[in-house]
Amino acid sequence: MKLLRVFAILLLLPAPVAAQDLGDPVEPVTSVETAFEDEDEGLTGGEVIDELAMQNLSIAIASFATDRDVSTPANGNGTAALGNELARVVFNDLKNNGLFKPAGPDSLPKPTYAQITAPNWPSWSNRGTDMLVHGYVRARGDGRLTVGCYLYDVTLQDELARAGWVVPPRDWRRAAHKCADLVYATLTGESPFLDSRIAYIAETGPKDKRTKRLAIMDSDGANHRFITTGRSTALTPRYSPDYRRLLYLSYTDGNPRIYIYDIGTGRQTLVTQSTNPTFAPRWSPDGKWILYSMAVAGNTDIYRVSAEGGPSIRLTNTPGIDIGGSYSPDGSKIVFESDRSGSQQIYVMNSDGTDQKRLSFFGGRAATPEWSPRGDQIAFTHIAGNFRIAVMSPGGGGLRHLTDSWQDEAPTWAPNGRIIQFFRTTRNSGTTALWQVDLTGRNERKLPTPVDASDPAWGPILP
Repeated sequence: MKLLRVFAILLLLPAPVAAQDLGDPVEPVTSVETAFEDEDEGLTGGEVIDELAMQNLSIAIASFATDRDVSTPANGNGTAALGNELARVVFNDLKNNGLFKPAGPDSLPKPTYAQITAPNWPSWSNRGTDMLVHGYVRARGDGRLTVGCYLYDVTLQDELARAGWVVPPRDWRRAAHKCADLVYATLTGESPFLDSRIAYIAETGPKDKRTKRLAIMDSDGANHRFITTGRSTALTPRYSPDYRRLLYLSYTDGNPRIYIYDIGTGRQTLVTQSTNPTFAPRWSPDGKWILYSMAVAGNTDIYRVSAEGGPSIRLTNTPGIDIGGSYSPDGSKIVFESDRSGSQQIYVMNSDGTDQKRLSFFGGRAATPEWSPRGDQIAFTHIAGNFRIAVMSPGGGGLRHLTDSWQDEAPTWAPNGRIIQFFRTTRNSGTTALWQVDLTGRNERKLPTPVDASDPAWGPILP
């Protein structure tokens, strides 16, 4: 295929614009301090277990114990009550990923603080427990909390993994997610994903006049926050790899333009000064570049600009609409959507715009592609009668449908590449909701949101 001519257009980042549509500032993400309590610090990985074996495992998540029940801003009833809540979060995290069938703290005996590192083995083996999760929470003198997490093999009476974290009271759920990630990673051999966040568009109002606000939440739907007020329509949010910034499309000035929202300062900045419509923003894996599409004289192409500003590079130059670029994990390639063949299809190109070629040849239309964090698959919306979430290999083969509803679209990957989130529109109602499905296609789950939801974007694992 003839290589496209790549050229620069001087579109500079201007000064921050007035935050006309922004709500209350959001606290920036901070790193969680790791705390190991024993001399043999670190993790000991267990055996990698296949999916069938994991579903047959009996995993007990007992209430987290405390050395002394004291008040904490994290829970008005004290650290003992917080220990129950920590275990419930771990239980729900493991239950909702579709791999495990755990037992939660509300149906289990509560271990003492001393039993956290010395389990009562007969008690658990008599219950038919294969794997046991113990934990503790302690209030520190500096106001922070120390949360410990242990995974045991009850049959072998052996510790498989341990870790501890020091968190401010507001981040207690993050410690629970990290505990669930520890269990998940140890038992599956896969990367963690539960301590992460999701950006999406919150929708309210009648279907012909929707109010669309930018919102964020934890991976399990907790800690929900609205970023924008809804005075201007917001679309297609994307977290930066370090969670410090959000890309999104806004109609703040009446035209579709891309903004960067700085979570630490609460300021928003235009990506380009162009008066042409800009949309479909994406970060590069290293956070140094922003992909976006711009419509000029009826033609839409994909551009790249430094996240710090400077000239934009035009990467596509064909008649029609090129949109929705998504980088491969190593940043060497970009998958995108184009109608240059006469209908929406999936294409791939090198990151500099060279070697553009079509990937989808399986009938119907294909849209909204996103590369898996593992690099081995591309998720997209397959439109053939209804809208279904599908995956294919980076070479275009191996098509598999993961959903079969009326209208499922806009897939986004979990940080470990095992679960895909998307939004589902209910027929004849216009209502939308976030859903998840794992790569088997057998485990679907609706994610709780306070209002209708669309355009999800799953961020990377938190620091």
